[in-house]
Amino acid sequence: MTQPFLNDTPITTASDQVFVDMRREIVEGSIEQGSKISEPELAKRYGVSRATLREALNRLESCYLVERKANVGCRVVALTAERLIEVYQVRSSLEGLACRLAADNMEPEEVKGLKQLLNQHLQTQRVKEGESYYQEAGDLDFHYRIIKGSKNAHLIHLLCNELYQLIRMYRVQMGMVGPRVSKAFDEHLAIINAIENHDGELAEMLMKRHISASQANIQTKFDVYQSI
Repeated sequence: MTQPFLNDTPITTASDQVFVDMRREIVEGSIEQGSKISEPELAKRYGVSRATLREALNRLESCYLVERKANVGCRVVALTAERLIEVYQVRSSLEGLACRLAADNMEPEEVKGLKQLLNQHLQTQRVKEGESYYQEAGDLDFHYRIIKGSKNAHLIHLLCNELYQLIRMYRVQMGMVGPRVSKAFDEHLAIINAIENHDGELAEMLMKRHISASQANIQTKFDVYQSI
């Protein structure tokens, strides 16, 4: 069944609520990456039946946040350097395309809203001081807005439903701090300007470079962890 876009997720059943809550906790690290899923424990924690929990777990599996393996059971996905490369290769290509399409399809008011969003990001003290650059999910996320601005339903489904949460998990748990913060903000501004000027080729190139820099930033953290 096709899932609705991120911040349009209707919560009408107990399974919906568990799915939304667990999704947030996994992405933000409250439920530790790589940890084994105990169905009895989680069913008790959320106050739902095992069947309801399994339904939520199936949905989490479809967006790559949990995985099932023979003789191992169900686990939260582990963030690895190898998975980072694979996911970000796909992300670069698809978000680059989204940027190219957004340059053709975003309305002036949407571009204006994107600029306002970026200004809101700048006004947060952490971004101003180059400490960190954390973006909330959905319409408060610069990348999410551009993806939706592509107006391509298939592309939006791939990026906002299937891959968004796993990508966001990397961004939240291994995100930007220090010098990378101001650079990322400047890269976002350049992307907006290219979209506003309807220069799809430039917008695509800038987005791919931006994602490549983000990948390198996260890879450096993996390298540091491995050396400790």
